[in-house]
Amino acid sequence: MYLTPETKQELFKNHGRLKSETDTGSPESQIALFTHRIKHLTEHLKSNKKDHSSRLGLLKLVGKRRSLLDYLHHRNIERYRAILAELGLRK
Repeated sequence: MYLTPETKQELFKNHGRLKSETDTGSPESQIALFTHRIKHLTEHLKSNKKDHSSRLGLLKLVGKRRSLLDYLHHRNIERYRAILAELGLRK
């Protein structure tokens, strides 16, 4: 399995608002988790071009991440810019 509980806890600890393993609900931690999953699915689809169900899942994840980024942009622009810089994302 590509996403172990230890990996999830590390993501939440590094990117969450409270910098703890239990901060799973903040937009920053969810965006970090979605980004990790998107990177994994992108690599998977490079070698499995006809896997259409995974491609659909990837598009849904990208949409969810975009929605969370838009929410964060409207609520707190500093947190939005910080998470973009941390994860290396671009608008």
